[in-house]
Amino acid sequence: MALPKPKHLEPEYGAQFFDPSVASAYRFRPPYPEEAYTILAGLIVDGPRVVLELGCGLGEIARRLATQTDRVDAVEPSHAMLALARTLPGGERSNLQWYCCTAEEFAYVPGYGLVIAAESLHWMDWDRVLPAIRVALAPHGSLVLLDRRLDTVPWWTALRPLIPRYSTNSDFQPYDLLDELARRQLFHPDGRTTTAPVLFSQTVEDYVESWHSRNGFSRERMSPSRASEFDTRVRDIVRPYAQGRFLCYKVHVKVAWGVPNIV
Repeated sequence: MALPKPKHLEPEYGAQFFDPSVASAYRFRPPYPEEAYTILAGLIVDGPRVVLELGCGLGEIARRLATQTDRVDAVEPSHAMLALARTLPGGERSNLQWYCCTAEEFAYVPGYGLVIAAESLHWMDWDRVLPAIRVALAPHGSLVLLDRRLDTVPWWTALRPLIPRYSTNSDFQPYDLLDELARRQLFHPDGRTTTAPVLFSQTVEDYVESWHSRNGFSRERMSPSRASEFDTRVRDIVRPYAQGRFLCYKVHVKVAWGVPNIV
C-alpha cells in the first residue's frame, strides 16, 4: 500500500498559490544565486538542449535558462503567476513556452535534457508525476530539485515560532522532501550540492511582504487583522538587524539531481 503524502502537502493547501496576492508577493523572494544556473547548465548533456520546469512560478529560472538553451517549457497552474511571468524580462522569448496547467495534466513527451522542480515538487502527486518525468527525460537527462534555505538568517530563532502561530496551514509538520521520496522508493538523487552563500539586500518591508508568497500566509486566507499582526511581529524581529531600511542576509540553495526510480 502506497504511503500517503504528509497532510500539510495536500491540494487544499497547495491551492493557496492560485491566489493573486501570492503571485504579487512572489517577486520579493530572494533570487537564485548565479552558481545555481551554472550547475543547471552543466547538467544538460543531451542535445538539443531542451528544459522543462514544473511549477515555475514567475519563471525566474525558466526565463534565465531560455538564454542558455534551445527551448524551455515552463508549466505553472496559477493564471495569476503566468500573467505576471509573461510581463517580466525574457517572458516573451520565442524559445520559451508557457503552459497553464498542473504537472499532472501536462502532456509529457521524451527528450528533455533537464526537468526542474524548484520548491514545487512537494505539491505534486508524486506517484503520477515522477514516472511521467522519467519517461520524458532524454537518455542522459536528470530531474533537478532546488530549495532556497530560509532558516540560516540570524533572526530565524526568533521568527520561527511565529510560523505555526499565524500560518493557515494548520497541518504543517517539518519534513524533508528527499527523505519522503526515498521512503516511497520514488527518487534517490545521484548527486547533491549546496551553492556558496551570497549576500542579498532588500528593504524590511519587502522582506515582510515576501512571507505572503509562502504557503500558509496568503493574504486571501488570512484575516486583515491577522495579516497585519503577523507583519508587525516580523517587522519588529528583523528591524534590529537592518541597516537603515535594508536587511542584508545570505542566500544559498540546495540542489539534488538524478533519475526517478521505476516502481
